[in-house]
Amino acid sequence: MREGAVVKRQRIQDSQLLIMQKAYGYTGTAVVIPPDAVRPPKGKRVSRSQTIDVEGKHLKVTNLEKVLYPASGFTKGQIIDYYARVAPALIPHLATRPTTLKRYPEGVDKEFFFEKNTTKYRPEWVKTAPIWSEGNKRNVNYVLINDLPTLIWVANLAAVELHPSLSLARKIESPTVIAFDLDPGPPADIVQCCQVAFWLRDIFDHFGLQSFPKTSGSKGLQIYVPLNTATTYDTTKPFAHALASLLENDHKDLVLSEMKKSLRVGKVFVDWSQNDEHKTTIAVYSLRAREHPTVSTPVTWEEVERALKKKDARLLVFEAPQVLDRLQKMGDLFEPVLTLKQKLPKLPTIEEAQPSAIESGLEMAAQADGPPRRKSPFRSTTKKKSRKV
Repeated sequence: MREGAVVKRQRIQDSQLLIMQKAYGYTGTAVVIPPDAVRPPKGKRVSRSQTIDVEGKHLKVTNLEKVLYPASGFTKGQIIDYYARVAPALIPHLATRPTTLKRYPEGVDKEFFFEKNTTKYRPEWVKTAPIWSEGNKRNVNYVLINDLPTLIWVANLAAVELHPSLSLARKIESPTVIAFDLDPGPPADIVQCCQVAFWLRDIFDHFGLQSFPKTSGSKGLQIYVPLNTATTYDTTKPFAHALASLLENDHKDLVLSEMKKSLRVGKVFVDWSQNDEHKTTIAVYSLRAREHPTVSTPVTWEEVERALKKKDARLLVFEAPQVLDRLQKMGDLFEPVLTLKQKLPKLPTIEEAQPSAIESGLEMAAQADGPPRRKSPFRSTTKKKSRKV
């Protein structure tokens, strides 16, 4: 690589680090993966392993030139490089959360495996959390990606995808968010998910709750409602189930709340079941094991609206370099999910996961004096005239 290109790359990296320090109070240092190791020049081989220094921790990274995304030529070195650069935004969303690793040692088009119980061959500074598994009748030691060295360590394991819990390890029974995974069944795509997302947002607006969208990085869209207040899955899971059932009742032509794949053709499955202490969900800013290195990316509601109006799914597909650019320009759109304190409404019989509980709550919310509701061009239509959503 020409010297000028190396200098330019270093300037870009320094600029990115400065932005991250200002935006997030990041105190770490940049991780410099040798440029030739990230994407070696054609015909040139690099060392199979190199030792790098990450915040005072020495890490051996291996097979950096190995292509893990064959369709795009994206290498293991580039995966590590992406995670190093996105770390200041990503780590706060992972820290102290039990995380499942989805590892692709031979590439995203080959066999993969989920790693919940952290390998015993780990550096002594890698933190884990013992979480009781009913299925296994024992504790499972999940990794805690609390810092940059740990993130680089898991990336070097070819952990392409990172799936954290909706809870913090110290209080696994208490989710900090309620989440909805909108999964389209072909020929439906993320455009139809956008419509369902607006119906969800309108309902939460009626309850005075803010919601935040992100792409799954795969086919669909995900909606997060931050809580960060005392609650349990015994509250959030039936609430999510009831809300999904309500949407299905109102929009049977498009929405499905049950997992039967035979029924999902052309519909959007509102997956409420992720609201469970035994499950983990794809992290914001995580890469996905698709044909290209797409990322689960936070988006604005304006971007969701634009994709819906234009009926263009491509407007909500972002690859790793685009996400880094967006972070520089827009900051972390998902930051409020970490800090915003909200409470789900207390609804009678909600523990039975009946949509009627949501309906009653909406009627009460409509009658009460609450925060102003934003006007949405995508209001839900319903057969019940007494409720406007």
